[in-house]
Amino acid sequence: MEPNIYDDNTFFAAYANMARSKQGLAMAGEWYQLQPLFPDLAGKTVLDLGCGYGWHCKYAASLGANSVLGIDMSCKMIEAAEKRNADPAIQYRICSLEEYDYPPERFDLVISNLALHYISDLDEIYQNVYRTLKPGGVFLFNIEHPVFTSGVNQSWITGDDGKPLYWPVDRYYYPGERNTLFLDQNVLKYHHTLTQVLNGLLHAGFRLETVEEVTPPEEMMDLPGMEDELRRPMMLLVKASKE
Repeated sequence: MEPNIYDDNTFFAAYANMARSKQGLAMAGEWYQLQPLFPDLAGKTVLDLGCGYGWHCKYAASLGANSVLGIDMSCKMIEAAEKRNADPAIQYRICSLEEYDYPPERFDLVISNLALHYISDLDEIYQNVYRTLKPGGVFLFNIEHPVFTSGVNQSWITGDDGKPLYWPVDRYYYPGERNTLFLDQNVLKYHHTLTQVLNGLLHAGFRLETVEEVTPPEEMMDLPGMEDELRRPMMLLVKASKE
């Protein structure tokens, strides 16, 4: 596997200092919209693609999931998940989304939170997820919104006073690599258009159930910079099912 930015000591230390890293789902701005989309998981099997700290794995186990597998290509992320979100029902594995074998009809739910924008070929992942889901299974994911990934350097244009003036969008219809600055480090992501994100699911055989653009919860609106999050979408939630 290629070196992962999340295994860089400086980057990981900065990531670990984020509110969502310290306090989990309660400080994830998308959680209040993502949580209601979870299906009934009592006795079910779950796969978490890009599990990170394992917050969603632990939540699935708390809902009664019989078996949860969290994969992530970052050794540091898996180490943190095993320490902070261990459970008898959960297994963590160091593995990239591209290299996982996706056994046929194994899982009732496949979830992925803020990982798919690191993937160059969404169609391949969609096909693999469709194969590994049982009939009636659900694919639930949160991806950076195409308006956000097509933002120039993924940052605001600011005035002399440092306040955001507008969010620049460029090369929207040119999917592919985007080199961005995140936590003061250069991070490689991939831009996908909204057509690619949604039609790719339909072409893979999925039925779209829910599409939601994330807005900040009311209780977070007093946090610095949060009001500006209403000026452009940052995340896109999608729920799809396999018939």
